[in-house]
Amino acid sequence: MSIENHTLSHEFPELKDRIHTLKASDHHFARRFDEYNDLDREVRRLEDEGSPRADETMEDLKKKRLALKDELYKMLTA
Repeated sequence: MSIENHTLSHEFPELKDRIHTLKASDHHFARRFDEYNDLDREVRRLEDEGSPRADETMEDLKKKRLALKDELYKMLTA
């Protein structure tokens, strides 16, 4: 099973330089970026294991990841 990559640099390759700049200069962005990456790793790990958690739990994790991605995108494009 192929696990889809949702890292920000993969999702928004055109914003790679902006991501790097904000990670270095904006502490709030850096914290949210780390939180997003941790959550993405957790979702991918669970998917790789065959999702041992309830479907509801996985959906909640994915919704939280999407909300974080939306928040980070707004910061990147502001």
